[in-house]
Amino acid sequence: MQRRTLFACLRPSVLLSSLAAAVPAAASPAPTAPAPASATAPDPNAPKSGRVAHARPVPHNAGTDKAARAFRELHRARLQNGGAGPALREQVHEFWGVEPAAGTHDGLMATHSIDPSYRVSFADDFTYAPTTKAASSCMEVTTVYSQAVGNELWAWDWCGGDGPAVEVPMDAAFQRTYTTQVNGHAAYTVQLVRTNASANAWTAYLYNYTTKSWSSSFSKSGRDTSGLPYGWDIFEIYASRDPSTGNAYYCADAKNTVFESSSIKLRRNGAWTAASPSNSPWEPVANPDPSDYLCPTLTFVRAGADDHWIVRQ
Repeated sequence: MQRRTLFACLRPSVLLSSLAAAVPAAASPAPTAPAPASATAPDPNAPKSGRVAHARPVPHNAGTDKAARAFRELHRARLQNGGAGPALREQVHEFWGVEPAAGTHDGLMATHSIDPSYRVSFADDFTYAPTTKAASSCMEVTTVYSQAVGNELWAWDWCGGDGPAVEVPMDAAFQRTYTTQVNGHAAYTVQLVRTNASANAWTAYLYNYTTKSWSSSFSKSGRDTSGLPYGWDIFEIYASRDPSTGNAYYCADAKNTVFESSSIKLRRNGAWTAASPSNSPWEPVANPDPSDYLCPTLTFVRAGADDHWIVRQ
């Protein structure tokens, strides 16, 4: 999503080839909390079989249009604020996680937590966490929490559509088929792979725990219009300040919710390997200030060497 461009402008050293030469995480302070054991991810080379039965085209209505508009505004809002400190604004648009560099991969996979009980209480707010996109890929797969569309997964079309193309409701049927327990909460595993380099064709898959195979949810080819050369796997918020507390509304809403991405892997030359400091630096910084996110109790945990992160309270 283009909303990361301001940080790229403020920190040009993270762009393009400089991304691959990022400072290793070992030089940064330790995670802010003990890290749990990493989850065992599905076999990235498991068979590809069928389509995600619960995936459906995103309808055009007031709710989805509002959510898509907010999704696009993340980039524009950062530019219009000219780098003003988020604590001075009534609404913040922030993110944190890893950004796999261009040229380091032609596939990306990760295991993402979900919390169907999490409810966004403020109508103008959105939590996109976790959300992931490979460098130059035609889609971003996003875990969406909002009043506008409820709780679901999106496949956002970055090759001409500039909007959500497919949605998957976070319902009981989805959970039975596409999730497993990871560190005490439900999680699904997503895989984005380039299937044709000359056409820049990509397919997004979800792992089906019933069939032990990867089911496709969205395919697209064309030119990536995100405007960013790198990929990302991040926690992201579009959050308003509660005047009664001074914190964002989500800070109370997500008090018992864990946002986690584990087993982040990149594919290169047919081989899948864990994301690492050399190819997937932490952004916008390794250790964010929770006040920038209007939630002083928020904790950012670097639970692995750039292949596992947790955001919780």
